[in-house]
Amino acid sequence: MIIGLTGGIASGKSTVANLFAELGVPVIDTDVIAREVVEPGQPAYQAIIEQFSDSILAADKQLDRAALRQRILTNDDERIALEGILHPIIFQTVKDRLQQLDANYCILVVPLLVETGRYTAMLDRILLVDTSVGEQKNRLSQRDGATASSIEKLIAIQATREERLSVADDVILNDMGLDELAHSTRQLHDKYMNLCNKTA
Repeated sequence: MIIGLTGGIASGKSTVANLFAELGVPVIDTDVIAREVVEPGQPAYQAIIEQFSDSILAADKQLDRAALRQRILTNDDERIALEGILHPIIFQTVKDRLQQLDANYCILVVPLLVETGRYTAMLDRILLVDTSVGEQKNRLSQRDGATASSIEKLIAIQATREERLSVADDVILNDMGLDELAHSTRQLHDKYMNLCNKTA
């Protein structure tokens, strides 16, 4: 069984994914794959340089992710071009890794699940890590030191909270701290194991 885990930026997706991993559940994270495939020598690296020039490289020839993120935040055409490079490569990598798994169920982390629609057909359930827009803004400000205008743009290019809730089979509300989050994750783990006709 494949559970798609999604949520808005700074909602706590990675924390929940880590909690599932601690329970022994395989986790495939498209954000992690996205970082892997842009390393020098990896499939997307050269294509991104050809699209954006080597001005988006840091001194060590690694991709300057902050510079690239700033460019795509202010230019929709460049954002679409980058997605056109990354998404097919990430999607194929996900399919390859799913075929290698031997588990009752796995967590597939897809931050832009609602926006792309690319992964929906392969999922058995969708798990949303939900939090208020105000809490997202607070966390982004504290975590990344992001400016108010860049935070607004980051949230604006994602699906709305209502759009995500409308497709979710399961919801974890992340507004009560780590202990409550761990408890909710454990409950869902038991539920998913039962759905797989197994016992935890």
